[in-house]
Amino acid sequence: MSVLTRDEAQTRAQLLDVHRYTIELDLTGGAETFASSTAIRFTARTGADTFVELKPAELHSATLDGQPLDPGALDGNRLPLDGLTAGEHELRVEATMRYSRTGEGMHRFTDPTDGETYLYTQLFMEDVQRVFAAFDQPDLKAVFELTVRAPEGWSVLANGVTEHLGDGTWRAAPTPLISTYLVAVAAGPWHSVRTEHRGLPFGLHCRRSLAPHLDADAGELFEITRQCFDRYHEKFEEPYPFDSYDQAFVPEFNAGAMENPGLVTFRDDFVYRSAVTDTERQTRAMVVAHEMAHMWFGDLVTLRWWDDIWLNESFAEYMGYQTLTEATRFTDPWTEFGVVRKPWGYDADQRPSTHPVAPDAVPDTASAMLNFDGISYAKGASALRQLVAWLGEKDFLAGINVHFARHRFGNAALADFIDSLASATDRDVHAWADAWLRTTGVDTLVPTVSGTNGDRVLNVERTGSRPHRICVGLYDQDLSDEGRLVLRERVDVDVPQSAPQPIGKKPALLLLNDGDVTYAKIRFDADSFEAVRTGLCGLPDPLTRAVVWSALRDAVRDGDLAPAAYLEVARTHLPHERDLALVQGVMSFATGQIADRYVAPEDRPAALAGLAALCRDLIRRTEDGDDPGLRLIAVRHFIDVAAHPDTIAAWFADGIVPGGPELDPDLRWRVLGRLAVLGATDEAAIAAELERDPSATGQEGAARCRAALPDAEAKERAWEAMFVRDDLSNYLFTATAQGFWQPEQADLLRPYVARFYDDAVGLAARRGTAMAEAAGRWAFPAHAVDEEALRLGEACLARDEATPALRRKLVDQLDDLSRALRVRTTPA
Repeated sequence: MSVLTRDEAQTRAQLLDVHRYTIELDLTGGAETFASSTAIRFTARTGADTFVELKPAELHSATLDGQPLDPGALDGNRLPLDGLTAGEHELRVEATMRYSRTGEGMHRFTDPTDGETYLYTQLFMEDVQRVFAAFDQPDLKAVFELTVRAPEGWSVLANGVTEHLGDGTWRAAPTPLISTYLVAVAAGPWHSVRTEHRGLPFGLHCRRSLAPHLDADAGELFEITRQCFDRYHEKFEEPYPFDSYDQAFVPEFNAGAMENPGLVTFRDDFVYRSAVTDTERQTRAMVVAHEMAHMWFGDLVTLRWWDDIWLNESFAEYMGYQTLTEATRFTDPWTEFGVVRKPWGYDADQRPSTHPVAPDAVPDTASAMLNFDGISYAKGASALRQLVAWLGEKDFLAGINVHFARHRFGNAALADFIDSLASATDRDVHAWADAWLRTTGVDTLVPTVSGTNGDRVLNVERTGSRPHRICVGLYDQDLSDEGRLVLRERVDVDVPQSAPQPIGKKPALLLLNDGDVTYAKIRFDADSFEAVRTGLCGLPDPLTRAVVWSALRDAVRDGDLAPAAYLEVARTHLPHERDLALVQGVMSFATGQIADRYVAPEDRPAALAGLAALCRDLIRRTEDGDDPGLRLIAVRHFIDVAAHPDTIAAWFADGIVPGGPELDPDLRWRVLGRLAVLGATDEAAIAAELERDPSATGQEGAARCRAALPDAEAKERAWEAMFVRDDLSNYLFTATAQGFWQPEQADLLRPYVARFYDDAVGLAARRGTAMAEAAGRWAFPAHAVDEEALRLGEACLARDEATPALRRKLVDQLDDLSRALRVRTTPA
């Protein structure tokens, strides 16, 4: 299949104005394919040749202005339209299309709980061609009229309000001008909860088997939706631009959510069937806020080409966190951003695959797909947060509203966005954009203090090139409480500095970027590190503690702090931490990176033992039941680091952790997965648990457990399921891959390390982008931290056989592997 290049898109945009799509989909034709009929009305400005895209199972017919086109002329995904004359045209295409099981195009899912089938579209980037014929690029916006024939008993959701015409036929209200990738359909026997707000219909939708769980949370979800909706109307002068707001929680969704106007689709993991922490509820609320921000920035005003994807994602990311802070009960989501989300950006920005937030040019859609990473999301949002700190929120929002007014229902690029911001301020926004959006890498800020005691001055040395407006926290030791650090003051500093900053007497802790408003790694002077080592949990503000924990994480990854030292700080201070995001973020890094990769195999037992002891401390601290979220995090991580099966096997047998919680389905599968790794369960127990929980999540849990069994036959069966049979859905592939690689089973798994590369290359070529990304992310042998594993990976890259999506994942994974090898040599 040909990918669309930027040059081709620009040429076609100069040639065509696309007015209207009339689309008819028939979803009643069986489990493999569906019928797609498309009429496109468009104007050619001049006579020329062009093409329309589609990826059919079979192209039945195509006519241009009533004249038949040769279906055999379809070349890959392109049907030529030669000899267009200037003026109005109508293209009609009749085709049969394939359903997907990879979360691309029209995804089809049958719920194992009750046998009901659900369909939904995910048309991002270039997958609209899997559903209907289209001029598939974001700057050829059009009105979409959609009719869907579905089985009786189903309901159909779309971008606009849908009407049932009888006989299983549904018609959606015509959309305003939107891009092809934003068209959305979801069909099935949905369970729906509906309300109205400001005269608009709001809806929540999920599979019927999840109905009780959605009903339990519908009040919270609607409250968050209303609060964010109202807050955006306070910020934005342009009212919500569509006729309804539906949120559908759909199965086997590849992303967190997708901003289809009027019909946002979410992964249905967000319909919680087991206990979750308040931080997980906050994350769900942030995704709601993020996707709603896209209704303006992304849907109303859309990027012109994919080099400006950051305009969509960075804006929604920043606005989601900020709006959650201002409008909902979740008043501190920036702490989670600092300790979990932002490191995603830091990691991506230090790999060979780094790119500017706003790259100069993305040559084609395959290249564009690679930029959906921590840079476009977390780094871009951090840059916008720094912009607001420098520009002021009033001027920032004034510029945003200018942007919406200038480009409503149209397309815009970086230059348009910067011009809109510049119209609202005297500051040089263009220079800011060049420094922040056109550069790569992470700056590092290091403090030096000089002068006599009582008359000290601060200099901030910068490795990098960006200007930073930061807050520096000066903390003194509380003389009445040896473990507590008290904020003396926060001083604003611009880096590079025009002059040293007076700070009086030297503080016990000098913390750069207190408040976390810039994007940079920070370091500590020797005295400050000692204060952190002894007094971190005594810092009063969780966001301040997040900055410290992030700095310690960076120091480990950079080889400046031994992994054992990080674990010691965690062992000392995490038992006293009450912020759930911090506990979760620190524990995830300590287990997933340090214990699994950064310590040598001979040191891993001690690392796991220390983490298990830390979890026991948290479990004991929460015995009175006053902090169930903290207890749940501790129980989950205790399961994950258990080196011996006795305790968790007893929990599993009893169905409860002494003192709570009861083992709900998610905890039961978690325990059984760890028992499988440790060789303390078998296929019979897995089958029994699957009979107890036959849901889709249960099917994934069973796949994960079976792949984790330390048995040669079990490993070979799992490998064949992933790389030979090609019948696993995206979620079942991921679950199998998650279970397969285990550090405890290194000897058993050694032959598969070499097999991975050839088999992953073949899988990516056969099954496409989504599965290539899943293979590169989840099926990579991350546990194998040695020179031979690195050599095998580099040899694969040298052969240049991997698809772009897989190659990008491998480049990142091998860089992380190289880093892990370096970290292992960090002096203790």
